[in-house]
Amino acid sequence: MALGCFAVLGLLAFTYQVGAQNVTGLAPKTFLSLPLGSIKPTGWLYDQLMVQTNGLAGHEHDFYDYVADSDWIGGDSYYSDLEEAGSYWFNGLVPTGVLVDDPTIQSQTQAFLDYVLDHQDETGWLGPEVNTTKPRYLWGRYPFFFGAIQMVEANPSLTNRVVSAMYKFVNLANSMLKNGEGLEEWTETRWEDFVITLQWLYDFHPQGQEDMLIETMELLKWTGDPWEDVFEEQYFPKGPVEHLQNPFSVLTWHGVNMAEGLKALPATYRFTHNQSDLDRASEGWDLLFEYHGRPSGIYAADEYLAGLAAVRGTELCLVVETMFSGSYLYQIIGDPKFADRVERIAYNSLPAELTGSMWSRQYLQQQNQIAAKNMTPDPFPEDGPYSNVFGLEPNYPCCTVNHPQGWPKFVTNSFVATADGNSLVQVYLGPFTTNTTLANGNKVTASVDTLYPFSDTVSTTIQADKAFTHYVRIPSWVSNGTIAVNGGAAEPVSPSNGLQAVPIKAGTTKFDLDLPAEITIESRPNNSIAVHRGVLHYAYDISRTQKQLAQNAQESLAVDLEFDAAAPWQYAIDPATLQFNAGTTAGGTLPSPVFDSGLPPFTITAAACPIEWAVAGDTFAASPPEFPDCTGPTVNITLWPYGATKLRIGEFPTFNLSSQST
Repeated sequence: MALGCFAVLGLLAFTYQVGAQNVTGLAPKTFLSLPLGSIKPTGWLYDQLMVQTNGLAGHEHDFYDYVADSDWIGGDSYYSDLEEAGSYWFNGLVPTGVLVDDPTIQSQTQAFLDYVLDHQDETGWLGPEVNTTKPRYLWGRYPFFFGAIQMVEANPSLTNRVVSAMYKFVNLANSMLKNGEGLEEWTETRWEDFVITLQWLYDFHPQGQEDMLIETMELLKWTGDPWEDVFEEQYFPKGPVEHLQNPFSVLTWHGVNMAEGLKALPATYRFTHNQSDLDRASEGWDLLFEYHGRPSGIYAADEYLAGLAAVRGTELCLVVETMFSGSYLYQIIGDPKFADRVERIAYNSLPAELTGSMWSRQYLQQQNQIAAKNMTPDPFPEDGPYSNVFGLEPNYPCCTVNHPQGWPKFVTNSFVATADGNSLVQVYLGPFTTNTTLANGNKVTASVDTLYPFSDTVSTTIQADKAFTHYVRIPSWVSNGTIAVNGGAAEPVSPSNGLQAVPIKAGTTKFDLDLPAEITIESRPNNSIAVHRGVLHYAYDISRTQKQLAQNAQESLAVDLEFDAAAPWQYAIDPATLQFNAGTTAGGTLPSPVFDSGLPPFTITAAACPIEWAVAGDTFAASPPEFPDCTGPTVNITLWPYGATKLRIGEFPTFNLSSQST
């Protein structure tokens, strides 16, 4: 069937009818990414990258078998025939090493690249299957290519060697796809990652092979799962899927596949030029978060899509892949809703699933998480009872090797250029610096000084050889924001499509943003609510006890931790009493790490009363009671940024304080 589809496609001969014109080649992106190393984290965000480097991510090569003894570099350790462990690690550690200028990590990733390229066989195959009888599936190569591309961006002297090896592999893959080889169900759903690799070759190193590259893109799409149908409303699941029949591959409803599949249609658009691909991509994004979304910015999939219930889980791999896909969607389509959500995920969901030191991680996080322990029974129909323990590799090891891409790729996508190369665009708000050359040789440096999201003020200083128009994203949650340029009077921001234009003259320009936000209430199932202010979601941080469940024999800091509630958590809150409190920071800096209990400066207080709230099984909260009665006197409780909580209530029942008897 797949080859038949391609035979039909062959009639198109790489040319697509758009309106009255034939269009060939690749459609341009709305925004262009900048090479790895052009953007660096500063301030508290640099510290966050250093916490990751000093934590589990930065030490996996020292002790973790799937990395230290990876079969990608001649060892014998792997956890799946998909062969993704080594390439996942490589994809995340390449940008980590560059962003924090860590010579140890850079030498590790260089050695990884060298070994893989040195052992490419005569057919063009790359990876641990060389000179073995292991099955050769395409998927595991895709994260490796993402890492190799980033290395070329950071070190252009690697270009010829990497590009030559990639073309050898692409020509092989083209032949394999025509013969139905290299495919299994994971490759068939994750084909978009290879398409993006091919488009990088087309954009920067075409070498006269444009037709072959586009043909391979077509082969991948038409031998892969049909994301344009998966994201069609009539087929899209409106709740948990464990009892539903998927009309397509069951793996298209898998949470991580969905996160990666979000890139499929924008990638397809580049070679079809069909606006319908972009429209469906945007519609699918909205459906996903409408029916499975979380106040923390992400969506629920405890293996498969899980609906809206507050105790269903979200996988850490899903978090980092959705961040990467959202950045890609923004660069192709330009709709600020993608950037808004990526920023929410980065400052809420991502840190919530890691301990503050980043030495232990969860497989699944929950909105209402009253314990992190071996749960029997557990609320996850497809995942094990150990899934929400904080540890080295609870449930599955994939998130251990894949999670390091989250923070560094958030940084590397925080600035982009406009399609014409004339302007710089400040996409994500946080402390960054970028150094790049725009069109016509215009050398530009931009430095962003801010504690955002733990501050409402963002100051950007730009040095430019020539005048240009700079753009900065104004998030949708900003209320009465202002901008002041070069010390002038503050004026209301007036963004167009989410972007504020700032005229920059040759020399030095500084502009200051004030981006306040109101407390907002989000309606959730069971008549419960979630609390937001700006990009941050707020939750009740449940005091916890800690018990060590396991310790790695080679690395004493790699531990599995059980957290149990040490205080009551069964509260309803009165939304009318919510008050925001902007605490002060010592010396104008944030604590390190900032995402742990009691550390962020921003809090919200609320009047609350104790209620009856059942525990399901013996370890997780039942759904919030819809119309609870207070069982004791009213108290004030403090809500903290969700990312700093490890046990939490993020979706609350409500009561009306004024109706309570005095």
